[in-house]
Amino acid sequence: MPIELPNAETLLARLVDQIRPNLSERTALVGIHTGGAWLAERLHRLLGIKAALGTIDVSFYRDDYGSRGLHPRPQRSDIPFDVESADIIIVDDVLYTGRTTRAALNELFDYGRPGRVDLAVLCDRHGRELPIGARYCAFTLPQPLPASRSLRLSRDATGTLSLRLIDA
Repeated sequence: MPIELPNAETLLARLVDQIRPNLSERTALVGIHTGGAWLAERLHRLLGIKAALGTIDVSFYRDDYGSRGLHPRPQRSDIPFDVESADIIIVDDVLYTGRTTRAALNELFDYGRPGRVDLAVLCDRHGRELPIGARYCAFTLPQPLPASRSLRLSRDATGTLSLRLIDA
């Protein structure tokens, strides 16, 4: 059965609607490079969050770093706000095994101890290997994807997001 993906911009609007009622003065966003960072930029602007936007590259924190090797272009992590006691929403494009989220948590705690940490994702593709779930999720695939398929978020020159299925 073919999988129909909703428009990524529509999914972004769903995330805004899910997150907005739970915002506080202590809310900050941290996007995981690359797709999560793009998504976090848009959410930050649409939600009017006052705290500066943070970004994380989890390349060095992955527990499978030895088998996967270094990402070809690692990005610098930048968390320009005080993590201590902040309500942080980690933002990623696709939730799969949970290993990227675990790595992001490990790095985030190197910056301090947040008051609360939630996860926001555009799409959950199933296939968890760790007990991690998203508090905010715009779309869950109706069935798990085989490991040979992947979801990829892209951004065009105008900043418009699109989500598509690809062969891994």
